[in-house]
Amino acid sequence: MKKVGIMGGTFDPIHYGHLMTAEAVRDEYNMHQVIFIPAANPPHKSDWHITAARHRFNMTLLATCSNPYFEVSDIEMRRIGPSYTIDTVKELIQIYPDDTEFYFITGADAMQELPSWHKIDELLEICHFIAATRQGCLPDVTAIKKHFGDLGNEHIHRLATPELEISSTDIRERLEKGYSIKYILPEPVEQYIRKEHLYLT
Repeated sequence: MKKVGIMGGTFDPIHYGHLMTAEAVRDEYNMHQVIFIPAANPPHKSDWHITAARHRFNMTLLATCSNPYFEVSDIEMRRIGPSYTIDTVKELIQIYPDDTEFYFITGADAMQELPSWHKIDELLEICHFIAATRQGCLPDVTAIKKHFGDLGNEHIHRLATPELEISSTDIRERLEKGYSIKYILPEPVEQYIRKEHLYLT
């Protein structure tokens, strides 16, 4: 079976934490590739202002282009309505060969919301989940696995990844305050942010 990782998120903006997590998972699970999919209309963040999808897509392209195992897809940007992961995975299943297994990569914190995801039981049957965790997060992931019973034990995995205290929220706040964002995201992404006047007051 070919293993394909799915790195979903708003990527507002994408940073080294996202990239390092994706590469660590790809390496550990010997994945054929990792697809970065910027969410067009994330249902869990409907009340939060999100940068235009085209900007987030372009920044993700710039951040990942040097890694031959990384790919960026506009699959959710082309779909109308909320960006439900179940719809994305079903579409990918139609595109990729039958011998492909999909692994959705997310942080341990986001895993706590998994029970509220749209059609989550159906999603777990067709897609694995990998929780990228830090020390101290194991009990939370274990509880989520127990919540879903046998399916959780089989399709929810945990991987300790390098610890980088970076968040997109922090980057946006630093830019609003006029602080430097060098070395916390790829330089082409920083150049794009400044060229397009994103997050700047």
